[in-house]
Amino acid sequence: MTKKNPSRYFKTSPEIISLAVMMYIRFPLSLRNVEDLLHERGVDICHETVRYWWNRFGPLFASEIRKKRNHPSQNYSNWKWHLDGVFVKINGEIHYLWRAVDHEGEVLEAFVSKRRDRKAAIVFLKKLMKRYGRPNQIVTDRLRSYRAAMKTIGNAEIQEIGRWKNNRCENSHLPFRRREYAMLKFRRLGSLQKFISTHASIHSHFNHERHLTSRETFKLQRNVALAE
Repeated sequence: MTKKNPSRYFKTSPEIISLAVMMYIRFPLSLRNVEDLLHERGVDICHETVRYWWNRFGPLFASEIRKKRNHPSQNYSNWKWHLDGVFVKINGEIHYLWRAVDHEGEVLEAFVSKRRDRKAAIVFLKKLMKRYGRPNQIVTDRLRSYRAAMKTIGNAEIQEIGRWKNNRCENSHLPFRRREYAMLKFRRLGSLQKFISTHASIHSHFNHERHLTSRETFKLQRNVALAE
């Protein structure tokens, strides 16, 4: 069965749609910034069009990236997980953003909840284990909800707590904070959950850690990521 083209009913070419969605999610740009950048390239669209495109195609692109990167034969993400969370304001109300990254800093999952208690931690861990399986080690901070959730699920023996051991996950919050500032915060929990899930997959896809590779290797990896 042939796969349907999601942009078959749109007059704009798929390349322009992909470029607009990638620019908006990958970089800390507003909708109007993307509109101006495309206008300089001869593409005349409205910023609301960019909003519609990323809402329509962003999750589809992120889903395809996750399918390619999370192949069943690749279980390298099960070696070590780093879990951490930050507070996020939605219409002035405090929510909690849970985030998990692997030992290489790739974002595995992002989840928003109204609380950071044991129940929310269990939901977050179950989502992770359903997609990636059981890890060999989980590094967390001293939040008691992690310990309570680990005991309920049966992962208490693989939890590790350290003062500086979780810096990899704490640093993964920085790209989101830059996007939050550019977007003037969020207004609905659903829109925040949708954006961080899409942003996490696309950001990990283009995060090549250029400081660890040569210039030629980085250029090759960047070209491959753009082609995908």
